[in-house]
Amino acid sequence: MKKIVVLVSGGGTNLQALIDAERAGEIKGGRITCVISSNPSAYALQRAADNGIPSRVIPRREYPDSVSYSKAVLEALNEEKADLVVLAGFMTILDECVTKAYAYKIINVHPALIPSFCGEGFYGLKVHEAVLEYGVKVSGATIHFVNEKADAGAIILQGTVDVRREDTPETLQRRIMENVEWKLLPKAVSLFCEDKIEISGGKAYVKE
Repeated sequence: MKKIVVLVSGGGTNLQALIDAERAGEIKGGRITCVISSNPSAYALQRAADNGIPSRVIPRREYPDSVSYSKAVLEALNEEKADLVVLAGFMTILDECVTKAYAYKIINVHPALIPSFCGEGFYGLKVHEAVLEYGVKVSGATIHFVNEKADAGAIILQGTVDVRREDTPETLQRRIMENVEWKLLPKAVSLFCEDKIEISGGKAYVKE
């Protein structure tokens, strides 16, 4: 049974999707053993407590830079003996000391179809604002491994929704979360825990 550590910063809706999927038996071969938050007041910590999941707080503001913060996170991940790290609304970009130590063991969800609308500066509602400003007809979310570059790791799964003329960033965000993120993130986690993701030439393939 693989140990899943979830990193959070805010409300924890993706964490809740993972918890619900685990309870429903949809995550095979793994379980959430710890939640780590960069924000002491994140509601995600309450979600963890409500479901009996141990949590740790490593406040970002207590560290002078990304490297020192990442080293603290790495130490915590090692102590928790994490097999898989899931970034679920984690608002800090981790230094390569973490991404190299956990190569192809960190999964992130990005609320757009990579390689569009991604990279530094594209997060939260900013992604959906850019999508609507550009006028694309479909958007969605991407589940991918995390490497040294923002949103540049191997893609595991992608899903789409139609972009509607009357959409606001908020309505589009909600539709993508409900129809793509909350479904594909648990699926990707289960695939990892079942050893069904193969890496070849830097790309991720799902084994049949």
